[in-house]
Parts: sequence; C-alpha cells; structure tokens
Amino acid sequence: MTTTTVAPEPASPAGHQQEAAHRRTRAVPAPIPFTRVLSVELRKMFDTRSGFWLVASIGILAVIATAAIIVFSADDGLTYSMFATAIGIPMAVILPMISVLSVSSEWSSRTALTTFTLVPSRGKVIGAKAALTVALGVVSMAAALGIGALGNLLGTAIAGVDAGWDISAVIFAQIVLAQIIGMLMGFMLGTLFRSSPAAIVGYFVYALVLPTISNALVMVNEWWRDHGAWLDLNWASTRLFDDDMTREAWAQLGTATALWLLIPLLIGLRLTLKSEVK
Repeated sequence: MTTTTVAPEPASPAGHQQEAAHRRTRAVPAPIPFTRVLSVELRKMFDTRSGFWLVASIGILAVIATAAIIVFSADDGLTYSMFATAIGIPMAVILPMISVLSVSSEWSSRTALTTFTLVPSRGKVIGAKAALTVALGVVSMAAALGIGALGNLLGTAIAGVDAGWDISAVIFAQIVLAQIIGMLMGFMLGTLFRSSPAAIVGYFVYALVLPTISNALVMVNEWWRDHGAWLDLNWASTRLFDDDMTREAWAQLGTATALWLLIPLLIGLRLTLKSEVK
C-alpha cells in the first residue's frame, strides 16, 4: 500500500480578491437601541417572583389603608392628603426594594454574565435601570394620588361630608421628589453592595435605624438639633411633605443628598462598571 500526498491547488488571485471583498462587505450588527434595553429591564423588574409579589403587596396595602381610613377615621379626617399619605407610606417602603433588586439581583444570581454578554455596554444597562427607577417613582406617586382621590370621594360620600382637596401642585411635586430620592437610595445601595441581602439590610438601616438615632440626638444634643438637617437626609427630605420649604431647607436637602446619595452613587456606579461578575 502506498500513500500519495496531494498538494492543495494554489488559490487564484481572483479568489483572494473575492474573499477580501466578502470580509469588507460583511454586515456589522446594529447596536441595540436604548428603548429595547429599557423594555427588557422593565420586564425584569416585575416578571420575577419577588418583583411580582412586591407590586401585588403594594396594591393590597393600598386597599387596606383606604378601607381603614374610611372605617376608623373621623369625618373631619377624611381628607385627600390623609388618603394619599396612607397609600404612599407602604409605597415608599416597598418600591425602593424593587430598585435595589433591579441591580443587586443581577449579581446575586449571576444573570449579569448574560446581560453584559448580550449588551456589552454596561453603562447602557445601568442607565436603563436608573431611568426606570426615576420613572417608577413618578408613576407610583401618581397612582397613589389617584387611588387617594377615589378613596376620598368614596369615604366622604359614605360619611355624607364634603370632599376636601388639600394637596397643591407644589406639594405634589415635592412628594414626587421625595419618592424619587427614596427610589434612588435603593438604586445606589444596589450598585454599591451588588448583593441583594446586603443592599436590603442597608436600606432598612438608612430608612429605620438612622432616623431613630437622629431623633435621639435631637433630644440630647443641641448642636445636632440646630444643624442635623444638613447631615440627615431623612430629616431634610421629610420637609418635602410640608408647604414651608425655605431656601435653607432646600440647601440642607442638597447637602444631605450629596453626602448620602450622590457620592455613594458615583462610587457604586464605578464599582458596577468595572467589577467582575463572580
């Protein structure tokens, strides 16, 4: 038995030219539009089991709060602000959890590997999450005020009293801003810790533990009583629910927001854009 080695035929110059032309004319995939990333991130916020039950709990608590005010409140307590506040409080606690999970769950479940493979631009993904966080804060407060209006009409009709509409456009805008600050706090903690348990614990420390410590300091420390609003974001943002926001109050809100929100958010974004998914 013999073997014969057959040398490949040399490619013709025309073949080389055709191959080079094919490489030059190969279609380049178009970049993924930001609107598509927005739609996908919106679905990821609510299609998960945790996201679904968080939203469901908001609806359930809104109905319970409205019914409780109608049943237990005196006739003079049936005001628009009372209904809107009762509905907005559970929203202010639960909705930031959605913004926390929108970022941290990607890292805890390692789905960020798939997300950043399909969309290599991390900035586009994080930008979509941030935009949805702000939009969700605005829409949620609009829904709270809408449900509050229905509760106000129903409650006053049952009690036989005139409906009171005591929330002005300025107060509404300030309430929306307060809700957005709370949502962005959740978003910031998600980018900073990139772990759902740690970020959720961090949010409850911010929302419950730090205000308690601040209130204790108000009672025992005169300096904190006079200057604490410059450093306590909860204290400064609570004033947004009143109609007496002065220039000093706005300056205190800006200082506390920069300290507790903007600076940590910049650090968290840096870590999220550069850290390896493990």
